[in-house]
Amino acid sequence: MLAHQGGWDEILLVLGPILVIGGLLYLAKKRVSAVQPTEPVSEPDAASPEPEGEQSA
Repeated sequence: MLAHQGGWDEILLVLGPILVIGGLLYLAKKRVSAVQPTEPVSEPDAASPEPEGEQSA
């Protein structure tokens, strides 16, 4: 029924999946950015000197 409808049906067959995948990527990125903190938490550096009194012998 959709065969040879002037080309618009072929455009839908290509753009449909592209739009669905693009929408899913947008939602995934939105959810990830909502979960991540706005400022990265600085982890203690392994090369930093140990505090006074806790130095190993």
